[in-house]
This record gives sequence, C-alpha cells and structure tokens, in this order.
Amino acid sequence: MLQDACIWRPEKPRELAAERICRQAQRPDNCMFNEIPLLRPDTPLLDSIDSPIQLRDLDEEQLPILANQLREYMLYSVGKTGGHFGAGLGVVELTVALHYIYQTPDDRLVWDVGHQTYPHKILTGRRDAMLSIRQLDGLAGFPKREESPFDTFGVGHSSTSISAALGMALAAEQQSRTSESAAPQDETKGESKEGENTTRKTVAIIGDGAMTAGMAFEALNHAAHTETDMLVILNDNNMSISRNVGGLATYFSRIWASKLYNQMREGSKKVLSKIPQAWEFARRTEEHMKGMVSPGTLFEELGFNYVGPIDGHDLPRLVHDLRNLRDIKGPKLLHIVTQKGKGFGPAELDPVGYHALNKIEAPSNKPAAAPKPPKYQDVFGQWLCDAAAQDEKLIAITPAMSEGSGMLNFSEQYPERFYDVAIAEQHAVTLAAGMACEGQKPIVAIYSTFLQRAYDQLIHDVALQNLDVTFAIDRAGLVGEDGPTHAGSFDLTFLRCIPKIIIATPSDENECRTLLHTAYQYNGAAAVRYPRGNGVGVAIETSLRTVAIGKGQVKRQGLKNDNSVVIFNFGTRLKAAMEVAEQLDITVCDMRWVKPLDQQLIISMAEQHQLIITLEENAIAGGAGSGVMEYLQQQGFSTPVLQLGLGDHYVNHGKPEQLLESEQLDSKGILNSIKMKLAQLQANKPRNLA
Repeated sequence: MLQDACIWRPEKPRELAAERICRQAQRPDNCMFNEIPLLRPDTPLLDSIDSPIQLRDLDEEQLPILANQLREYMLYSVGKTGGHFGAGLGVVELTVALHYIYQTPDDRLVWDVGHQTYPHKILTGRRDAMLSIRQLDGLAGFPKREESPFDTFGVGHSSTSISAALGMALAAEQQSRTSESAAPQDETKGESKEGENTTRKTVAIIGDGAMTAGMAFEALNHAAHTETDMLVILNDNNMSISRNVGGLATYFSRIWASKLYNQMREGSKKVLSKIPQAWEFARRTEEHMKGMVSPGTLFEELGFNYVGPIDGHDLPRLVHDLRNLRDIKGPKLLHIVTQKGKGFGPAELDPVGYHALNKIEAPSNKPAAAPKPPKYQDVFGQWLCDAAAQDEKLIAITPAMSEGSGMLNFSEQYPERFYDVAIAEQHAVTLAAGMACEGQKPIVAIYSTFLQRAYDQLIHDVALQNLDVTFAIDRAGLVGEDGPTHAGSFDLTFLRCIPKIIIATPSDENECRTLLHTAYQYNGAAAVRYPRGNGVGVAIETSLRTVAIGKGQVKRQGLKNDNSVVIFNFGTRLKAAMEVAEQLDITVCDMRWVKPLDQQLIISMAEQHQLIITLEENAIAGGAGSGVMEYLQQQGFSTPVLQLGLGDHYVNHGKPEQLLESEQLDSKGILNSIKMKLAQLQANKPRNLA
C-alpha cells in the first residue's frame, strides 16, 4: 500500500531540492533512506516509547524495527529544525541497545561531545520536543543536566566522557561502602535508600576523534589504576583505528565478550596469581592473541578488558555483547565500528558535508535572495593563503577545525605548512611555541571556546617566553544555536590579563583582514577575535596592509552639549552602535584594540563627553570595558561609564539575533540602555534651589 508524502531529496551533493514522491507505508529493517520526509513519517512502535522503561518491555525481535523508525523520525525532525545530523544517524543501533540493556537513568550513560545524542533524546521522553531543538527556549543541541535525568553530564567539548563516567563510578563505589558500613544501624536493612544504587553501572561513549585528546588517555590510565567497574564504548566511525570488522576479529570478539570466557579468565587469574610467572605468561599470551586480530593491545596494556572491534550497526550483536559486559567487573572497553550518517545515502557518501544540516525549507516562489557577504572564517582563510604566498615562514595549525576555520584551501595549496593536530588544543599551542623558537611564524586557528582548554600553554609556553605566535580566534561572542558550551563569551577577559599579548577586535570583514595582518607582523603573542557568520557587506581590500597597534578611529562625531555621549566600540557591534548614534546624535569610536588601548583617544573623548559607553560581545566582567574604566580611574577621571556586554550568566541557545536582543546588544537594546542611563544621570544632578 503506497501513499504520497512530501520528502526532501538532495539531487547533488549538499544541494537542496523538494519534490513529491511515493513512499512505502512501512519500511523493511535496515533500509536505506535517500530522502528526508517533510511530513511526519508513520512510526507506531517509536510513538509507543515515551521512556526507556517501555523500550525494555519490547521483544528483541522488535528492536530493529524500532531502530529503523527512530532513524526515519530523526531525519524528519532534523529536516524541520536543522542541527547535528551524521553522528546521530551513526549511533541509532547503539542507542537502542544501551537503553535496552542498562537501567537508565539509574545506570549512567555519559556521551562525549553530544553531537550524537539526538536518538538518545528521542527515546528519553523528548520525541515531540525535538521540533524545538536548538531554538530559543527549546531543547539544547547537546546533553544538558537541567533538561532530563537521562542527561547525566552536560557536554559540548570533547574527550570529557571517560573522566566524568569514572567520577560517577567511583562515587557509586563510595556510596556503596557508606551504605554497607551503616547497614547494622539501619532499620530498613535490605532496602535501598532514595538516591542510592549500589549496583549502578556507568558507561562512557566516546568517538575515535575525541580519543585523540590527552584528557581521554589520562582518564583511561586512572580508570585502569582504580580497577573501577565501568564500560568505555569506543565509537570508531572514521576507520582510523581499525579497518577489519569481519572474520577472525569478529570470532574472537564474541569469545572475549562471552560469560564463559570471562568466568574462566577470572578463575584462572585467582589460581595463577599465586604463581606470578605463570600468570604473567598467561596474560601475555592472551594479550598477543588479541593483538594479532584487533587493535586492542594498547587498551589491554592500560589495564582494560578489551572487546572488539564489532559492527556497531549489528543490533543483535550489540545487545548480546552489552548484556554480557554489563555483568563483568572492572574496567572494560568495547570497540564498535560505525558509519557516520548510517542509513541516509547522501550522508554515507559525504559524512563531513552532512555533519550538520540546515533546516529544510518548503519550495517557494520568492525571488532568490541576494548573495550574502563572506563569512569571517573565509576572510581569515583567504588572508592566510595571501600571507603565506608572501612569507614562507608562515605555518598554520588547527586542532581539528580546518573546515570550520576556513583552512581547506590553505591545506590544499600549502600542505607541507599545514598541521591539523586533531582534538588536542594544548598540544596545538605548545607545538606553535616550539616552531616559534626556531624562527617560524605559526598561526593557531582556534575557536574561542576551545582556546579555554589551552590557557596554561598560552601563558606558560607562549606569552611568558614572548614567542611570536598569532592566534586567530574564531566564534568569538555569541554563536547562536549551539548555546553556552560553544559561545566565545570570555576570551577578552582571560586574554586581557596576560602581559605582553596584543588583542584586536575587528568591526567588519575588511578590518578583520587588516588586523590579522597587523597582528601577524607583531613580534610576540597576538590575538585577533572575530565572530561566527557573515560579515556586514563592506568591500574587502586585496592588499596586505597594517595599521598602528593600539590606535582606534573616530567613526562619527556627535553633538557636544550637557548630555554628550561617546560609544567606545570593540568588535562587530559597530553597525548597531552607528544606528543608535544617528538617532541620538552621539560620537562613536571604533577602538580596534583591547590591548593596548588607545589611551590618548580615551582621554580626549572623556574630556569632551559627559557619558562613556563601552560596547563589546564579551563578558562585562574583566572585558574591554573594564580596561577602559581601569585606565580612567588611574588618570583621575570621574566621567560616568556604562558597560554594555554579556551579563554574569550563561547565555542559552537560540538564533543570534534573538540572543543579542535578550542581552540588550541589538540597536534597540543599546538605545534603551543609553536613554535609561542619561535619565538616571539627569535625576541625580544637584538641583539649583535659587
């Protein structure tokens, strides 16, 4: 029986098109989707699941049907909202199996990064709310503890899952010991108290990309040392660790996960531990057997019981192995191999391009929109190529953000001068420091939120030694739908206190190019911060020119009277500032530099105006405005200052324009803030009683 349904089909890679086609009312198991439904698909089994408790009531034979409906519903919901795409499709079977075997939320699932948790959210009571994901007041795009008890740990940055899961597992052991010691005095002996679960299990799910970070191996090392009962699932979706999932490897992985083998293993350990040489021989024999058919030797050496690699889309196999592993004590690692974008043909062919998806819009007769200005990341990428053509010492480094930072063209034109160090921010910064020691001129392209992870290296390895490293800080300020885990809210604050570093805040795409080149020519640590998204539409010069460091410029001279106001703008809120200035007839200065400040311009404006406004898309606390106030106080000025920026709170997710409005950083909010401050000053003026 066939029925019509609106669907979205990419006719060419990453090209959107909408059309009407016939769709099967019920799809077979393990089917391949090649289009995204624009109408809600029929998912009767999924619709009956409002909690993993109901999922665990299903027969195992029903699980592949559920997985298929879950995958189709995810295609539909992400098509409606946009969001992370490929990673979630790749863990549909794993998500079903985990919630089927483990008693969530009492058992703890800790997801790394969180890009892959859309299926998890759908199965844990948030199915219908998925149509609000990443929208203002809607679901977060990442796990969030305040959102659901099933989200055991808030994430957004990578490689934290094993540490967090280990902490939870150790806490469970502590609580178990406390409960046992109190048992003789407990009248309710035999009954567990609320909040206690002495048999609680903990699972960390981490991708092979996140496993490249040092923090993950620090946690693995500690987990093995404590011999804590926990499971780490390594989701290998890039084939970077293993390329063979069949034959002998599959056969042995079944043996290693079996109850019989592990019972024999533990029994032998107890017997042979009394004969150290015999036990060591047995251990080495097992290790070499695994090493011949799997990549697990490293994890075995660390002290984990390694199982795998297995097919991460073989749902019966996952259920079987997870059921066995749940009852095995100690640290365990299950290695699964998955396909990013699994089940959606175009995403399987282009997993990078389909990492995330924009909202699918219905066909429209509206005229095509005018071309948008270039993105700031692309402005950086073009400058990088142009500067490299003139300076053979230029080296570009990024921690796994080559595409997001606009570096693909550079990596193709200058592959020998490009280093993607994977998810290793600390290493990226110290690598740059080492290159600078030898006379190279490295540029570290990094998101503001990820630079937080390399703060010690920035201070100790670069700035303290006055090394010539330029930091191109992308995603500065509010980032929109990704929310507070990815917002660049603090970089001006944590950079400004570092001696000798210079910090630039370009106000548009042409200023971005100019200040990047100026910072690059500076012999020392330099940072240029710019936002996510498109520029404002100004013409971009093709030349490579520099400007004076620590010098701003007056963009508009306002009326001079008893209520004269000046705005000191830092960054891309300049356009909004100019709109307000036209309405109030006030002065606007584009400061360009947060460090060093244009002290001469500050003094001049303070002498001419009755109120100073500082404007930045950064935390007010310790930001650029604080620098202005500190300098004015040092010089003995008492001119009132109003600091506009991000308040002392985390800004939630939503569209960028919505967030700017909520923070009073759009033109309307800036205008109202200035008017209120002027009214306050007027009310506080001493009255002439004569």
